[in-house]
Amino acid sequence: MAEFAFAFLDCEFGGLDPELHDITEVGLILTDYRLVEVASREWKVRARPERITREAAEMQGYDAAIWAAEALPVRQVLGEIAALCPKQKTVVPAGQNVRMDVLFLERAFRACELPWPFDYHVIDLATLYYAWSLVAGETVQTLSLRQAATAAGLVQGAVPHRALADARLTLETFRHYVGRLAPRGAPEDAPSMPPGSTR
Repeated sequence: MAEFAFAFLDCEFGGLDPELHDITEVGLILTDYRLVEVASREWKVRARPERITREAAEMQGYDAAIWAAEALPVRQVLGEIAALCPKQKTVVPAGQNVRMDVLFLERAFRACELPWPFDYHVIDLATLYYAWSLVAGETVQTLSLRQAATAAGLVQGAVPHRALADARLTLETFRHYVGRLAPRGAPEDAPSMPPGSTR
């Protein structure tokens, strides 16, 4: 297991269609296989204004003037993401609805003709949260980050849409539910199995 690392990702987009919209922001927190943080970065990504919807800009706090001054070209951002990933580890993307982030990133890496730095598996908070709800006997209203974090007692009210903040909240929420699903010892009154027998 120690050969794994996890990249807790959150991207902000100009919309929900990778063919029509650009990535505007990327937040990444790299952890080891025990979910201990080892590095983190956030990037504003230079996006084409015509590929950012008004709704997305308002939700994310996108400001064209700030992005013009601070955003980096997508190729540079992707190169820095790849450089952050340890080459001797299998780096698994993790996050909330992380397949959407992976979809946009895969398209960007492919368009820039850069090698994909991540494993083909993903770890998703929504799946973990739903699994916890089944074990705990709780009713899940939505599978959103806000709902999972609120149920964990980590936030109250709205969750701001910023890449690194969302990635960090996802990691903290993930750790919370992993702890709640930790194996418990067998009850003391559980019947013992005879040697050599199986269930």
